[in-house]
Amino acid sequence: MRKALVLLVLLNTSLVFAQEPEFGELSTFESEFKTYQKDTTAHAVYLYEKGENYFEVRRNYVWLITEYHAKIKILDKEGFSEAEIAIPYYHSERKTEKVNDVQAITHTDGVRYNVMEDNVYDVEINERWSEKRFTFSNVQEGSVLEYAYEVQSPFFYNLNGWEFQEHIPKLYSEYNAKIPGNYKYNRTLMGQLPLDVNDASIKPNCFSIPGVSAQADCEVLKYVMEDVPAFKDDEEYMLAPSNYRSRLEFELSEYEGFDGRRERFTKSWKDVDKEFRSDRDIGGQLRKKNYFERNLPLEIIRGKEDDLTKAMNLYDFVKSHYSWNGKYGIFRDNKVKKAFDEGVGNVAEINITLINLLNASGIDTDLMLMSTRMHGLPKKSHPVMSDFNYVVAKLEIDGTTYLLDATEKALPFGMLPYRCLNYYGRVMDLDGASYWYDIVPEKLNTRAIRLQVKLDLENGLASGVCDEISKGYDAYFKRNRLASLSNEEYLEEIEKGNSDGFFVKDYEIVEEQSDEKNLVERYSFELEGVEPSGTIYFNPFLIRFFKNNPFKAETRSYPVDFGYLRKFNYMAKIEVPEGYKIKEIPEPVNLALPDGSGVLLFNTTEMQGNVMVVFSLQLKSTQYNNEGYDYVKKFFSNAVASQNQSYVVLEKE
Repeated sequence: MRKALVLLVLLNTSLVFAQEPEFGELSTFESEFKTYQKDTTAHAVYLYEKGENYFEVRRNYVWLITEYHAKIKILDKEGFSEAEIAIPYYHSERKTEKVNDVQAITHTDGVRYNVMEDNVYDVEINERWSEKRFTFSNVQEGSVLEYAYEVQSPFFYNLNGWEFQEHIPKLYSEYNAKIPGNYKYNRTLMGQLPLDVNDASIKPNCFSIPGVSAQADCEVLKYVMEDVPAFKDDEEYMLAPSNYRSRLEFELSEYEGFDGRRERFTKSWKDVDKEFRSDRDIGGQLRKKNYFERNLPLEIIRGKEDDLTKAMNLYDFVKSHYSWNGKYGIFRDNKVKKAFDEGVGNVAEINITLINLLNASGIDTDLMLMSTRMHGLPKKSHPVMSDFNYVVAKLEIDGTTYLLDATEKALPFGMLPYRCLNYYGRVMDLDGASYWYDIVPEKLNTRAIRLQVKLDLENGLASGVCDEISKGYDAYFKRNRLASLSNEEYLEEIEKGNSDGFFVKDYEIVEEQSDEKNLVERYSFELEGVEPSGTIYFNPFLIRFFKNNPFKAETRSYPVDFGYLRKFNYMAKIEVPEGYKIKEIPEPVNLALPDGSGVLLFNTTEMQGNVMVVFSLQLKSTQYNNEGYDYVKKFFSNAVASQNQSYVVLEKE
């Protein structure tokens, strides 16, 4: 009988959403809904969501209309944050979108609490965007928050699509559109979730404008997803959520007026290349090499060194000359000469300066458009210039290609910042056609720990010397950290990050073994709390790479992306104190990820009265798809357990 009731509830869900709900009315199902069995961690859930786009003539002007209606069930107190609503709207210098007819009701225990018009207000976000905001009142566990509104837009390119998947689950999400044949849009369904309804039909003669006898047919669209899981992006090691979240994207490609006039919006790369050369913010700024030839000492540009040395010197010069203002600045208001004179610039100004200097020195260098990791992957199917938010320099010397970004002082020649490790970019050749180019991160990235440990049982201490060797990105991150902290703060950070009672004594950077891609640190240390007894349990991992498993979710709907290859090595030699013998050592671990894409080794041996510990974790791929998530999670779980739960047992002889 219980199974039949569950089935009945599920059937009722579909029946409820098959009918158009009246605003302000709740079904029995919606009122009595208490728990979302498919995600018991959810604090709130969309019971219903519907959006619609269509074109309408109002006061002799064609508007793009968006209608929206949603009902959100609050399941517990942590879901109360859903009561704060923000409706974004866009405005240019001459035109603005309008948010009309905002209605909002809190349904609590059969009582309806309306959000009054006076409590709906506007907030300016930046020069192009504002938000209409309000907060539901009388929100309790079990409340249903219902709201609806209309957006009236003069911007036809703002038919952006629909977000099926968001931070909380949705029982039902429906999107409808009625698009006149005058307007042609590219459509893309992103994410891995399938549509439950995917309907398209043609409605004849559905759109016209006053004073024109011609009429346009409309494409009528209906898309539905049911039981949409929340998109949880709170785990580590991922690219931009926009790459994976299930949504429908629209992009205006062409407009045809009733008078036969056509306007194309989606261009080919050939069109973009032509416009790029004449663009004053990018293409025009790339032709400033004469300025630098006139205003810099000739030896900086026309040095007699080989091209690689010359390029490295120019790279160091730009890094030292500029302070990055933290802005990217692509496609807008770039002033290379002004930025150079002031010594402060955005990414585009700094790297365009570098490109100009390299070209002035006779080293052929192009600009590469990129998208940062958190901005999303650029589409390869056709040009979408808003997909890009970053620029770097690309050059080739003696058959080797280098990608350069001069924004950060500690960044070695030929390495890009971690934010730029996003697989590919578009090289804009001013004298030829643009093309895609793959980003290949630095391959040798290692953090290695070498310890010599002595147990001083009389004083209850373990003491010794640690050499920490960082290579590639690990060295780059470490140098950035060193630059941001005082020596005292840095050593305190080391102590807090390791075993309880761990204290750093003498510390130094071994300069003769260090360079921009390698950093060797050496320090002596003491570890308190090693008390003498008949049996001593000693964890050989005084310094740990992973205190906790970074992968906690049961499942993951998007890839694990590390950005670059990684390797962790730990070697420790522990002297067994006089009067003790080794009773027990940890079991060895030897694991591999599928296809040999990762290796975990841990082994403890006895050698000439000492305990020798070797631990190695190597990731041989930068990305692991979500089907392999369980393997990666288990792999790191074993790595954490090896460090946190392994003990050498010493016993009195």
